[in-house]
Amino acid sequence: MKAILGGIAISLGILALPATAADKGSADEAIAMVKKAVALYKADGRDKAFAAFADPANKDFHDRDLYIYVYDLNGVALAHGNNPKMVGRNLLSMKDNEGKAMIQEMVDIAKAKGKGWVDYKWPNPATKTVDHKSGYVEKVDDILIGSGIYK
Repeated sequence: MKAILGGIAISLGILALPATAADKGSADEAIAMVKKAVALYKADGRDKAFAAFADPANKDFHDRDLYIYVYDLNGVALAHGNNPKMVGRNLLSMKDNEGKAMIQEMVDIAKAKGKGWVDYKWPNPATKTVDHKSGYVEKVDDILIGSGIYK
């Protein structure tokens, strides 16, 4: 009986994993969203793109826990799909709850490599908890456009 119950528990656990994973964006989905955002920015310009990134009804740039954020290379938030109160603020020295200056690191990666990932902790809009996050950013002109995945 114990073996049967254990087998059922394992089966239920395995069945529960895809549903949990489906609730979160993947690294590939974050990269694809950033590339779509870069394309819109290049095609339609800054104002239209930033408005699209900020609009929670725009499912191209708001998908489960994925959203777009934009910073200039001085760390000023230009658009933020999850927290519009950040827009206009210089967040270069902002640190996560472990003391990591993640915006500074994003800017550094954008300047040095043009694109890349940064790991940090950030409030998850889906769970309302502070979770491990990896942000993917790409430099375009004098800005960086990013999205991230919660782990």
